Amino acid sequence: MGFERFQSTPRETQPTRLIWRRSPRPPAIHVPRRTTDRYLGAVLKRIGDRNILVVFGATLLLGAGYGVSIALTSLHLDARHFTKHDIGTLAAWFALGIVALSLPMGALIRRFSARAVLVASLFGYAVCVSLFPRLDSYSAIAAARCLDGAFSVGVWVSSETILLSRGSREHKAYVTSLYAVAVAIGYVVGPLFARWIVTVAPTGTAFLASGALSLSASALVLATLDADVPETHRHDTAADGPPATAWALLWRIKTSCFGTFAYGYFQASVVLFLPLFLVESKGVAREQTILVPAFFAAGMLLFSNIAGRVADRFGHLRVMRVLAVLGAATTASFILLDRFAFMAVAVFAAGATLASISPISLALQGVVTDPWNYSRSNAIYNAFYAAGMLLGPPLSSVLFERFGGAGMLAHLAVLWALFAGFTLVFAKDDPAATRVAPAEA
Repeated sequence: MGFERFQSTPRETQPTRLIWRRSPRPPAIHVPRRTTDRYLGAVLKRIGDRNILVVFGATLLLGAGYGVSIALTSLHLDARHFTKHDIGTLAAWFALGIVALSLPMGALIRRFSARAVLVASLFGYAVCVSLFPRLDSYSAIAAARCLDGAFSVGVWVSSETILLSRGSREHKAYVTSLYAVAVAIGYVVGPLFARWIVTVAPTGTAFLASGALSLSASALVLATLDADVPETHRHDTAADGPPATAWALLWRIKTSCFGTFAYGYFQASVVLFLPLFLVESKGVAREQTILVPAFFAAGMLLFSNIAGRVADRFGHLRVMRVLAVLGAATTASFILLDRFAFMAVAVFAAGATLASISPISLALQGVVTDPWNYSRSNAIYNAFYAAGMLLGPPLSSVLFERFGGAGMLAHLAVLWALFAGFTLVFAKDDPAATRVAPAEA
């Protein structure tokens, strides 16, 4: 299905109406001309394709579902008397599902389409997260978390393939940053929703709500998203040369892969162990820690789009380097802060800097890759994200148990410093490094 904007003449006062109808081709988004709609018009002009808005809508619903489950997962497992090591390894099972299906997901998209994979993956995630609170044994939870990861990577690879193929080259970071904003809005709303649910119902109800949100996202995509653009499935060997090997693609997107690896490692570790660090070392009440993901997502929400626009104009790697340095300093500051209000500000700053790296690295990957390789490059890219999620929790759990939360946080700061150095060594991986003048945002 598609929608078109029908606008009144300048002398009329009727508001713009959105009318949905099925169309063989996705219509371009009409830009409103009224003064009050100038900002919205600028946004829609950069987006350029209403299917991107559909993906944003589904991402918003899924992000809320993620926010609900993430806010409660470690606390739910801790209440079930699982050890920190168990919690870390269960997160590793989630990442293992991502790793196992990342590369095959690219082939599935080429075989069935990104749209079909997205619908199926959203439905599968809904089933997994709904079953999670009903499982008691470690092995059953591990299996569910593994499937959870497999369906999640299906959502990510297919969504990102759609966004990169439909977003213009000049505004890829802008589009991917709005994608991150949609996730962040969900991550802000989700923990708040979770906190309300646990005051009126058992924790298991919150996981059912998360599943319902994902199921709604699947229905939205099924009902409104158009078929894939042909360029993502077409490769002319005579005109374009032989297909790139996996190693050639990896070398081309290596800086993006390191960035997403570092973010996956950091995110998986902090989500699980920062709340426990705050409770055990800083004396923060458990109820307050539920809000930690919301503070992180709020920083991402407010600053990732700004960072994306700056990256489109001045260079993706240059902006990621600055964000990594600031984020490393912010992560190290967690060790020194004692008041929850200050720690909330630090978590917000980490979201504003480190979470903004993820959509910019995705955009850089799209800029240096040909459209027919998007599904393959996205699969490789997400495999590195999953590898970070797979390695982060178990290694962080060992450091947490041996050196405490301070030691665990210090090694995360070092990781981001290493990434900043990597972007200096391979600065020419970004086409903007050889650009004479910045493109207009």
